[in-house]
Amino acid sequence: MSVCSSTFSGPEEMDELESVGWYHYDLSRHAAEALLMSNGVDGSFLLRNSNKGPECFALSVRAKDSVKHFHVQRQNGRYSFGFNEFSCLQDFTSHLANQPLLGSETGSLIVLRFPYPRRVEEPSIYESVCVHTAIQTGRSESDLVPSAPSLGTKEGYLVKQGGIIKNWKQRWFTLNRNELKYFKDKMFPQPIRTLDLTACSAVQFDYSQERVNCFCLVFPERTFYLCAKSGVEADEWIKILRWKLSQIRKGR
Repeated sequence: MSVCSSTFSGPEEMDELESVGWYHYDLSRHAAEALLMSNGVDGSFLLRNSNKGPECFALSVRAKDSVKHFHVQRQNGRYSFGFNEFSCLQDFTSHLANQPLLGSETGSLIVLRFPYPRRVEEPSIYESVCVHTAIQTGRSESDLVPSAPSLGTKEGYLVKQGGIIKNWKQRWFTLNRNELKYFKDKMFPQPIRTLDLTACSAVQFDYSQERVNCFCLVFPERTFYLCAKSGVEADEWIKILRWKLSQIRKGR
């Protein structure tokens, strides 16, 4: 039986989470994915505020080629996460220290292994400028248009219809930036194919196949038919793929 202590006394005083070295405050979903994908490893995780409202948090976890986000709720000092409720912060962090195994609709399993620290050592080294000249003239601040690919990663098994022989085979899919890749299996390092979403015109549910939970991606040269394990999982894939297409169109 644990002994819980709390330093949380209200919004005007220091939040107890500030003592947690891997709590990243208002780090955005985009920034969390950038951190974990560039500098984390499989099983790296961090806690951040959620945009769902006060006392709502997100546990962002690196899962090989994607980052998954899980909801954490705090109410009256108690923390709800997954199927468990913890009576205090100490119990919640102790649970994470015991490397819990998480599973999601994708069918993939993730072990929480390494908390990603809020403070990471960085070298105080700067490059010397050797060349500095403008290659255009007449431009102003209004011509500086911020640009970066939207992250929004996802991965999981889907059943795909073949292009020539119309049979169905299970493949491992990963979504990162504007690329949707599929592999023979999760353990294969090289993808069978990489689909460039900038060439995709539509993502939608499909009812033309004799299968359930199907959706399709429409490209100029081919329409790809995919099936998920459940309607919830199919809906998640469709939502994030449609969001990707909307971001691509905004950048054009």
